[in-house]
Amino acid sequence: MARLKEYNGHYCESEYEYAFIGFLETEGWKYTSGNKLSRVTKRDVLIEDDFKKFIADGNPDLTENEVTQIYDTVRLVGAESDFATLHKVYNWLVDGIQFTPKDGIARMIPLINFEKDGVKNVFRVVNQFTVEYTNNGQKENRRLDVILFVNGMPLCIMELKNPADANATIYDAWEQINIRYWRDIPHLLHYCPLACISDGVKTRLGTVRTPYEHFYAWRRVNDGDAVSTLPFAETETMIKGVYSPERFLEIFRDYIYFQDSIYDSDEVEIVCRYPQFFAARLLKQSIVDFVVTKSGRGGTYFGATGCGKTYTMAFLARQLALRCTDISEIGSPTIILIVDRDELQKQGAKLFTKSTEFLNLGEVSVVKNRTQLRQELGARQSGGFYICTIQKFCDREDDKIGLINDRQNIICFSDEAHRTQLEHSKKIQFSKDADANMKAMVSKPYAKVLKEAFPQATFVGFTGTPIAETYQTFGDEIDRYTMDQAVADGLTVSIKYHPRIAKVLLDKNKVKEIEDYYKKCADDGATIEDVEASKKAMSSMEIILGEPSRLERLATDIHNHYVSACEADPDRIQKAMVVCSNRKIAYALLLKFKDKFPEWFEEKQVPEGTDITDEELKKLKPMPFIAMVSSVGKNDEQNMYNYLGGVKNDKRSEELDAAFKQEKSNFRIVIVVDMWITGFDVPCLTYLYNDKPLKKHLLIQTISRVNRKYPGKEYGMVIDYIGIRDNMREAMKIYGGNTSVAPTSDDVEQATSVFREELEVLKNIFTGYDLTPFINMECNPIERYRLLAKAAEYVFVSTQELQSEGKNGSQTVSFKTYFLKTVKRMRMAFDICQPSGYLGEEESALAQCFMAIAGFVRKMSGTSEVDTDSMNRAVSKMVEEALKYNQVESVLESGEEEDIFSLEYFEKLSDVKMPATKLELLVKMLRKQIKEYGKVNRLAAKTYQEMLEKTIAEYHERRKHLSAEEAGEAQEQVSEDIIKIATEQALAILRAMNENRESFRKIGLTFEEKAFYDILISMRDQYDFEYGTDKEVDGIVINDKCKNLAIKVKEIIDTKSSFADWLNNQNVRDQLKLEIKICLVKNGYPPQYSPEVFKKVMEQVENFEEHSITEDVGNEIDNSAKIYQYEPEHNVMKVAEDSIHYGDSKNNQ
Repeated sequence: MARLKEYNGHYCESEYEYAFIGFLETEGWKYTSGNKLSRVTKRDVLIEDDFKKFIADGNPDLTENEVTQIYDTVRLVGAESDFATLHKVYNWLVDGIQFTPKDGIARMIPLINFEKDGVKNVFRVVNQFTVEYTNNGQKENRRLDVILFVNGMPLCIMELKNPADANATIYDAWEQINIRYWRDIPHLLHYCPLACISDGVKTRLGTVRTPYEHFYAWRRVNDGDAVSTLPFAETETMIKGVYSPERFLEIFRDYIYFQDSIYDSDEVEIVCRYPQFFAARLLKQSIVDFVVTKSGRGGTYFGATGCGKTYTMAFLARQLALRCTDISEIGSPTIILIVDRDELQKQGAKLFTKSTEFLNLGEVSVVKNRTQLRQELGARQSGGFYICTIQKFCDREDDKIGLINDRQNIICFSDEAHRTQLEHSKKIQFSKDADANMKAMVSKPYAKVLKEAFPQATFVGFTGTPIAETYQTFGDEIDRYTMDQAVADGLTVSIKYHPRIAKVLLDKNKVKEIEDYYKKCADDGATIEDVEASKKAMSSMEIILGEPSRLERLATDIHNHYVSACEADPDRIQKAMVVCSNRKIAYALLLKFKDKFPEWFEEKQVPEGTDITDEELKKLKPMPFIAMVSSVGKNDEQNMYNYLGGVKNDKRSEELDAAFKQEKSNFRIVIVVDMWITGFDVPCLTYLYNDKPLKKHLLIQTISRVNRKYPGKEYGMVIDYIGIRDNMREAMKIYGGNTSVAPTSDDVEQATSVFREELEVLKNIFTGYDLTPFINMECNPIERYRLLAKAAEYVFVSTQELQSEGKNGSQTVSFKTYFLKTVKRMRMAFDICQPSGYLGEEESALAQCFMAIAGFVRKMSGTSEVDTDSMNRAVSKMVEEALKYNQVESVLESGEEEDIFSLEYFEKLSDVKMPATKLELLVKMLRKQIKEYGKVNRLAAKTYQEMLEKTIAEYHERRKHLSAEEAGEAQEQVSEDIIKIATEQALAILRAMNENRESFRKIGLTFEEKAFYDILISMRDQYDFEYGTDKEVDGIVINDKCKNLAIKVKEIIDTKSSFADWLNNQNVRDQLKLEIKICLVKNGYPPQYSPEVFKKVMEQVENFEEHSITEDVGNEIDNSAKIYQYEPEHNVMKVAEDSIHYGDSKNNQ
């Protein structure tokens, strides 16, 4: 047992060192002091006795001289570089070393026994190990803290720092290994793939070539363990989770990644992180289980964007290739990686084509087409790693996939690939043939298409944003690693959210004109579905978003923000992405930038003042500072078409892609719509300017572009011009925590049952109509289209009436209505159960046909030419007119409700002639505004709520007595007087509330700070203790001490709430409350400890959390606190506010 020789009363590094060794001893490592090891010279880094004993015990036929030969080969190893030597030794350690003994037959001699049986390994922990080296002809020494030896070879180096010394950091430990040891004693590091750095609080794992920011904690010991985030638990969790001898060998053997030897000059060496390790293990076991049981569904891995899913696939592939040879159904499997677009295919190829040695599967290749894949798989019975896009598996009527290969040892990895195909697989696809004849083709779910192509393969899904269909296609969730865990572990940076939205009100007459137009369209024969579709399209705000003056403001605001941000941190490269809602708007915005900031369009290699070498400069092409990246459309106007590259669009996009990923390139800001949103990694991308309605998985994928780690980057920032806050919170609950979107088996069973019931109803009402051509898979697509049209006519002309059950009971409806309602119910169930692939071909085809017939019927229901597109065009012109002639406001508010404190509102009230109506309106709006006020100032809102309830109670009491005492005209007059009194009281409350709301200006606080000021003053008065001195200024009582404390409290909340996921992170919320409590105590509030006072203050904090808002920088004083959100169904449109000068120090926060 390691013992500390002397202890001087101060906790020192050696004390921690011996504690660390004690933990290792507990796990099974044998301790030896470095000065007790037998070495010929201190330059020797192997323990000769341990090495020779292991070789001799495992190979009793070898002579002592032969054992010495093997020892010398390992001891004197060398290669063209230090890294190449490290890679060469690692391969020997894992695979053994080739040796030809005296019998002349070459064989592999294992240097480590990775199996449970056989010769025992010697696990030794050594401290204070001195290594000699020569510098400028002079002998020097390096003494290392702790080294782990296995069979006499140093496999892991550990540098420890004193936990009690605030100046001794793990960064210092990293520098020792990465700089000093590689410089002075590289001959030791030739044998050490792994490194661990620790200061007692932070304990991190990496390799001897890992950059500091990629050393990570290990937070789980076993499968199923809760993730530990306590800092003091890091050391023990690391030792138990990584350094127990059995686990250490498992990680050492399969979870240290080197590129192929020919790429050693890149010096890439990576050790797995704990989520990758456990995911690969669990997925491997799941695949083995399902291959044996032949279910085909290997499971789903939910890994947050940016957590390294591609490397997880590599670790899993190696496990399947090398650790399943005893399972006959797998042997050496063939792995197919399916991605959803070329960008991800290129990314996958970049890693896997350089990993043939690591994967051990033979050839790694990118598949060009389906024919090549069929040929490649047919030519081999095992091995091979193929990468292809999902488009290779699009089943078309005229291009059937059919069987590709029926081997059982094929494993398909799907990287988000299923998502793009989900909607296409649920409905009949219409197209024209070469002769312009319409064709109708039945679709199949993605799971079924894959199953037909590889009937005995096993499918595994990898996703950062799972949806219900993910689980139905690939099976249950095997493991998950969410966004909040990735941030807590430091794998990604936090994301700050900054709203910058404003409103523009359309003229009410124009809004009424639009509504009247829709009514006229309906009267003229437009279907309800078309009207609703048009309303939805118009409410998506794309007409408003593309309004020229708005885009001009947007360009100015983005320019000012970005320039200011870069000036505030000039030493760091910060790139930006602007996300627009459609391609036309994106191009129009680009032109606004060009008009206002032409210098951004000058093509250069690098921005002026960039520190760059001649060698780096040679690799860079001249590029503009800002550019738009998008596909081209066949109907693009000429200038836009030419700008995007026309027929050379792909080549242009590739060049821009390469330039944006080059850190020092002049290309710093990209405008996108749909491209570069998923699977696009640029670590220095810091700012995302969002001007597109986003939600759920697409929102998470988009904002995750800025969460990658980069030196000096503390967070990514989303600057929101459209109002995605609520959608972001909803998405964070799903993808940031433990919520699952996976449908249960009961959900799918119930949906399947409902689907089949409704399908039977539809088949019954079509009794007498021949449906067989629809379910005949060999039916000519042109003939199927004609039959669909005839079936729609059958529905449309039927005079039959049927009983339909609805919310209001049973009612008689037309055949057409009954049919459409039944199809709607069937489709809802179909959407849930169809992705599973369990539905029969006949019922799936029939369902698609009924849905297609319903579409025909809806179109035939209108007798005019008015459809969604024509309505959209007409309404767009009205909106444009309204914008052209209407004054555009720029007020930072959400706009859903009118401001009842505005002059306009009082003017509207005065126009109301009926007294009771006026009172009713006033009370209704007062209630709403008190509720809004309560989201920020709970105490003040409660006071005004009580005043309002008292006024209402008095009003009703007077009315009650009036009915008994008065009659006739006298009653009417008295009633008016009572209403008048109540109205005056309500208006008095309104004025008092307005004065209270506005008082923050006189006190010199922000609106939110005033809420905390009020609670501090209230508690002081309620519990009768002294705190500060009250003074009256302009009729307002001000207490400077409470004022300053309120500001401090709000600052703490601002710090914690600036991160996008803070509301879902209980640790952050608990830390917030603790910091506020410490702040109160430090500032002597209250003078005597009082749990009740703390409780009341915390209630205001919790209230503020619940209705949390991030203020717009630079507008704290001018704007009431309201939740900014995007509600497309309102007739309120939003634009970017007038530009704010970011150069002010106040705004550079």
